Amino acid sequence: MPMNSQSYELGVATSSIREIAAYAAARKAQIGPQNVFDFSLGNPSVPAPPEVRASIERSLALDATALHGYTPAAGLPEVRKAVAASLNRRFMTSYDAGDVYLTCGAAASIAIVLNALVSPGDEVIVIAPYFPEYRVWIEAAGARCVEVRADERTFQLDVDAVARAVTEHTRAVLINSPNNPVGTIYPREDLERLGRVLDECGRELGGQVHLIADEPYREISYGAEVPWVPDAYGRTVVCYSYSKSLSLAGERIGWVLVPKTNPEHDELVPAVAGSGRKLGFVCAPALFQRVVADCVDVPSDVAAYAKNRAALTEGLSQAGYTYVEPQGAFYLWVKALEPDAKAFFRQARELELLPVPSDSFGCPGWVRVGYCVSHDTIVNSIPAWERLAQRYGRRHG
Repeated sequence: MPMNSQSYELGVATSSIREIAAYAAARKAQIGPQNVFDFSLGNPSVPAPPEVRASIERSLALDATALHGYTPAAGLPEVRKAVAASLNRRFMTSYDAGDVYLTCGAAASIAIVLNALVSPGDEVIVIAPYFPEYRVWIEAAGARCVEVRADERTFQLDVDAVARAVTEHTRAVLINSPNNPVGTIYPREDLERLGRVLDECGRELGGQVHLIADEPYREISYGAEVPWVPDAYGRTVVCYSYSKSLSLAGERIGWVLVPKTNPEHDELVPAVAGSGRKLGFVCAPALFQRVVADCVDVPSDVAAYAKNRAALTEGLSQAGYTYVEPQGAFYLWVKALEPDAKAFFRQARELELLPVPSDSFGCPGWVRVGYCVSHDTIVNSIPAWERLAQRYGRRHG
């Protein structure tokens, strides 16, 4: 075979989330977008804040060469400094520009960190349910993806289960809080306990286990504290994206932070830079680097998501569904009305309801409902959810 077999297989298999989104687009073209209830993608319906447009307009006044030219591989120094200063204001830290590497969104951030940390034969632990692309990026880096189930009742961290999964090959644990797909936020005490466990496991097994904190939903919470993970465990690397907080999903801009509290800081900073070089993730989009500097402290419009969350949970509660109350992000984790989530999805699809079955998230029997859609979509979908529940009347509650 003349092409890379791993890449070919990934291209053929594709993502279930993307497949459903493509089906939704086709159905909208056929029967009208108002008749399709697409809950597949985490694509914000909330417009980018006006500060983003103002920043772009200011940048357009720059000399064309400066506007469109290359930046340093790690990003413009003044932008990296602005990110570090914002984190210092928020978390009482002492980061500087050298700790920050600007990236093409969270996907690039995680891929860079994995390739900076792991070698072939290493293991990376993920907490199931988890974003399906984690496995792709872990295996592309040459490591093995090890699934550890979250607590079956709360979907919070099961620290004891993580401890049992750590071996001499474990190089990192990848966490996501606020969580996609469930919406849970890991409390500070659980993160601190996880840090102690990873320290102890590292000493016993003769290795260092890093914590990779994937945080694109950090700014979207509904009252719960979102702890700063490096405070709980020194050997942490943080990956961030502005896709959700500033509704810039298509612009692909984010960063990696190597905190000074990480004992391997001085080796990790050049490893991150080298990983970006190896993968071709250098010089993040220059225009949106400048947007980051101008908008680094602009708040997210959480109120719109909170309104959607309230409408969706109220409607599904009245229809008899079971779900996990989301503390953050913009997904509702709903119990399927039969054990086979894919079969439940097929029933939902007949009513033009398009959630994502949980199997690809590493957990059977649920669906993810992305409520980052218009409020009208939420409200207008409730009768279809009710009809779906009625189909399962004999099997459901």
